[in-house]
Amino acid sequence: MKSMIKIFTIGFVLALLIISGCSSYTEKKESEKTPIQKTQSTENKETSSLKKFSSVDELNAYVKENSVNQGPLFLKRGGPMMEAAVTDVAGGAPQAGQKASEYSQTNVQVEDVDEGDFVKNDGTYIYVLAQDKLVIADAFPAESAKIISQTDLKGSPRELFVNNDRVVVFTDDYSEVMSLAQFDFVPRPTSEPRTHALVFDISDKEHPTLLKDYTVDGYYFQSRMIGDYVYMISKKDVGFYGVGIFPPMIKESGSRVVLPDVYYFDNPQNSYVFHTISSIDLKNEENINAKTFLLGYSDTLYVSENNMYIAYQKSYPWRWYNTQNEDRFFDVIVPLLPQQVKQDVEDIQNNKNFDSYEKWAKISSVLEKMYNTMEEKEKQNFVDELNKAVDDYEIKQEVERRKTIIHKIIIDNGDIEYDNEAEVPGYLLNQFSLDEFGGNLRVATTTELYFPSGSEMYNNVFVFDNTMKVIGKVEDIAPKEQIYSTRFIADRLYMVTFQRVDPLFVIDLSDPENPKILGELKIPGFSDYLHPYDKDHLIGIGKETGSNDWGGISTKGVKIALFDVSDFEHPKQIDSYEIGESGTDSEALRDHKAFLFDKRNNLLVIPIREVKGDRAYNSKYGYYYQKVWQGAYVLNVSPEEGISVRGKISHAEDDEQDEYYWNAPSAVRRSLYMDNVLYTISAEKINMNDLSDLKDIGEIDLPFTQDEYYKYQWY
Repeated sequence: MKSMIKIFTIGFVLALLIISGCSSYTEKKESEKTPIQKTQSTENKETSSLKKFSSVDELNAYVKENSVNQGPLFLKRGGPMMEAAVTDVAGGAPQAGQKASEYSQTNVQVEDVDEGDFVKNDGTYIYVLAQDKLVIADAFPAESAKIISQTDLKGSPRELFVNNDRVVVFTDDYSEVMSLAQFDFVPRPTSEPRTHALVFDISDKEHPTLLKDYTVDGYYFQSRMIGDYVYMISKKDVGFYGVGIFPPMIKESGSRVVLPDVYYFDNPQNSYVFHTISSIDLKNEENINAKTFLLGYSDTLYVSENNMYIAYQKSYPWRWYNTQNEDRFFDVIVPLLPQQVKQDVEDIQNNKNFDSYEKWAKISSVLEKMYNTMEEKEKQNFVDELNKAVDDYEIKQEVERRKTIIHKIIIDNGDIEYDNEAEVPGYLLNQFSLDEFGGNLRVATTTELYFPSGSEMYNNVFVFDNTMKVIGKVEDIAPKEQIYSTRFIADRLYMVTFQRVDPLFVIDLSDPENPKILGELKIPGFSDYLHPYDKDHLIGIGKETGSNDWGGISTKGVKIALFDVSDFEHPKQIDSYEIGESGTDSEALRDHKAFLFDKRNNLLVIPIREVKGDRAYNSKYGYYYQKVWQGAYVLNVSPEEGISVRGKISHAEDDEQDEYYWNAPSAVRRSLYMDNVLYTISAEKINMNDLSDLKDIGEIDLPFTQDEYYKYQWY
């Protein structure tokens, strides 16, 4: 054991030496430096044209040269994998399930573009990822509902899709890889993430059959299903510490089936991430396609029927920040110096006989001499002029730094083709900040700038044509506020910003080249998610707010609001309903898939963690607590009747708890309906209630182990 520790220590020291060697930076010639555009224009893009690596050696050389600051990877060790197995729990062949005449589907952003979730239904069966299992329940009619099969899964389940007699389940897993670092003398194990796409034949619901186990290097990001094609994105962080970088590959049952081409843009990033986009044809699961793109760290994905948009904050490499003070001095300060002083400074800078330290020593002497010859008032005026120029420069640099890069990728029946990209000032809130309509991409951003003399915040809307060229924009919306939610509906954008009150903006996009603000409504609180009720009405869910004792704003309970937007110039709030006190929360505020709405039934169901009552002090443990209720609120929503509570459903044995239990196994996370039955799903069970009066019909216990709960936490 001691010898192994010694070997590991020597290897670790060698690795540090290698890292130190890789971190040395040889300054490029001026003509080779990456240009920094000093403009707010969304058309001036730093990113160059798309290129493809011709070999693994070329990939390694590129990352080593351009991403010296890439951080280390801290990866979990891979444990034993659970083999796919099916358990028949029905005790015999079930009767053929009836089908509901109407049933809910996952709440998605774009019609006909399905989004993965951990619960799906087809009007008869409910498919749920319960810890490490795919569970299929014959759920309709509800009176005879039961689980008919449980299938163990490899890795940690994330999301699934159902398509006729196929189910695709995505899981995260880790594989142990032996690799030999540069100049090391023995291979050493590392754990690397990988994503499984498990394709099951469910024509026999009692006995699902595993058809394909595709594994892709990297961790699961998101997925979409369009028609019979599933598109999955996995991401793999790129690190360079002497161990060779290998591009992601796709395997099936341990054998390589696809080695995707790797595409990149020849401009440095602070860090790189492989984005592998894979498509699977569910009518022919042998048909799999994939491409890998070397991009920055992304956090936003928007997918239309024809295009995929991947977005992330622009990130300059460390070397740019190392030279920014020098660039500022020569680009901004030197041009403002008196002519002779300017000439002296430039002569020193151009003298190749001096190193950088000698140059600055001589330049600083010239500047000191200049200041010593100035009168005090003259000196102050000159310094004020320099400060003003530096502020203007820093603002331009901040605008450039605070940009978002958006990549457009065409998807068509499983084909994946890169199209174009754009840069847009500001940052995106989430996927609802993007929308495609009439061949144009609409984007809403918040710009937040910090510079020596202060800060700025404002919001923007941009319209891009199909070549990703900006054709219309509205900027400087709601200064000092940030976007809390957006919803594009046809040729309108509804946008909520917040600082002290909640302005709901209605923005006209019917003329893409001339977008304009039509109306604005200011009310207390804010909405984190906006959902269309119909063409004239909008539902918002967020938080109520109020003034505190210090003159500031404090958040209160969860707020559901109904807006009338039929008069675009004068939107108004029809009704609102507040749930709980400060600390009350809902998963629907962060995940639209937790939001169930059906206009025909005037039905709205949201999961709620409700904080109730006055604070009490627990003298034994020394903390304050309040009663907490967790479950689902079932509400009636209509323009005529407003918002009212139809009832509440809880999966907990005790209706209230005495502690802040954020993630209880009994917490309701999803809901769905089939005909007149409401199904609510927690980690422990599926509850069934009559939609008309919420009378309890029954429940299905899901396979649940308390010890395994946090290991297989739903994402």
